[in-house]
Amino acid sequence: MPWNNQGGGGPWGGGGGGQGPWGRGPSGGGSQPPNLEDIIRQGQDRFRRLMPSGFGGGRGIAVIVVVLALIWLASGFYRVLPDEQGVVLRFGEFVKTTQPGLNYHLPTPIESVLTPKVTRVNRVEIGFRAAESGRAGAVRQVPEEGLMLTGDENIVDINFTVFWVIRNAGEFLFNIRAPEQTVKAASESAIRESIGQIPIALALAEGRREIEENTLRLLQEVLDNYKAGILVTQVQLQKVDPPGPVIDAFRDVQRARADQERLRNEAEAYRNDIIPRSRGEAERLVQEAEAYKQEVVARSEGDAQRFISVYDAYRVAPDVTTQRIYLETMEGVLRSVNKVMIDKNAGGSGVVPYLPLPEVAARRSGQVAPPTTSSRTPTGGTQQ
Repeated sequence: MPWNNQGGGGPWGGGGGGQGPWGRGPSGGGSQPPNLEDIIRQGQDRFRRLMPSGFGGGRGIAVIVVVLALIWLASGFYRVLPDEQGVVLRFGEFVKTTQPGLNYHLPTPIESVLTPKVTRVNRVEIGFRAAESGRAGAVRQVPEEGLMLTGDENIVDINFTVFWVIRNAGEFLFNIRAPEQTVKAASESAIRESIGQIPIALALAEGRREIEENTLRLLQEVLDNYKAGILVTQVQLQKVDPPGPVIDAFRDVQRARADQERLRNEAEAYRNDIIPRSRGEAERLVQEAEAYKQEVVARSEGDAQRFISVYDAYRVAPDVTTQRIYLETMEGVLRSVNKVMIDKNAGGSGVVPYLPLPEVAARRSGQVAPPTTSSRTPTGGTQQ
């Protein structure tokens, strides 16, 4: 038989005699099956023996509840890193922001905390996109963002970058839905307003600094009105050029304007040089004429006064005055004339002829010899 029931034994290998699988016969004799309640009771007894005395009652349950409550309350401690800002939410609603360090909030699920990084500098590129492949200098232009109208109704192509950080994490997370798109749209609006107030010549030259400052101011005002919790740190212009199809012609115009400015500066320099010199020369001539006038007037007045003095002296003593005038006149006439003085008492027969040989030799050689004013007479007198 398959059960190997020898002697009438059952399938559990028990003895015969009609015994069942639990070792009992049909009449109820033998061992009983285990009772489930007894097994549970025995497990509770073993658990009480393992725990400290008196812990198995209501007091022990209270201790367990208290421990679990302390653990739950302790889970509210959190740490904010130096580059982060804590944002506390109460049932999903923004409550407050916390600074770096150890902080506490009501445990989950009452309150939770977010810790966004607020020192990381974010950037938004407008008018271009840097290549994501990592190649140096690879830039993709976006004309629909960079083409703008200047104050003198010229088109200019601008590429610029906006750098920003999170100033208030609570406002940043809950007041705006797409921060980067918001900053991008506000930046385009601000720079278009700045460009629309200046001419293209200023925008291409020394006006870049003014554009950056005005754009930064306008952009920050817009974000503050939105309560975006964003601080714009810098607006940096990358490129300010005319549109590509007309850039060559525009550069020719700029070179012509540069030549015009150079020639104008040269003319201004010449004018600034010649006009002061002419004015100085005119002033010098005026002063010389004034001095000559004063000299002539003074000389004429002096001559007139001298003539009046002579006339007064002549009326007092005519003979003396006449002789004095004669002598002064002869002195003036004979002052520069070679003269030969002859003593009239010696007589004319004793005069020795005199030949001025030095003067003749000097004239032949082209030199002028000093005039000879002396001669000798037979009587030993000197001729002058």
